Amino acid sequence: MSRLQPLPASALPPGAFRTSARMRFGDCDPAGIVFFPNWFKLANEAVEDFYGEGLKVDFHMLHGPRGIGTNYVHADADFFAPGMMGDVVHLTPIVTKVGGASYATTMHVHRGEQELLRMHFVNVTTSLAEKRAIPLPDDLRTALIAYQTRCQPELTP
Repeated sequence: MSRLQPLPASALPPGAFRTSARMRFGDCDPAGIVFFPNWFKLANEAVEDFYGEGLKVDFHMLHGPRGIGTNYVHADADFFAPGMMGDVVHLTPIVTKVGGASYATTMHVHRGEQELLRMHFVNVTTSLAEKRAIPLPDDLRTALIAYQTRCQPELTP
């Protein structure tokens, strides 16, 4: 099995949504290195921003009044370099697949041009009241597909 190679930030699609965060004292272990579970918390915060700013779908309305969850059914990460206390990192989600009730994303995390880690998620939409999977809502499906299309490389003839 070959090891995944980090990508420079400039290799990501120019139309991709990006958000940033500063690594704080409380995010780190005693050595000043970002403690690995905190990357997943940070990624989830970036997803909330991505919904509102990148997809134009209100994350809190979806999960609150609309009663639709976007539960993780798979999450993993490949780590390339440690994040350190005080670092400013940029998180860039890329939609990789849109299914019937689920979608997949890859979250790239960079410090400058250097990719620190890459996370892979599969989310399923659920009825929060019935605790079961439901089809992706039309507005979310449309937004995910539009974003995925916007992030695809241009084909030259």
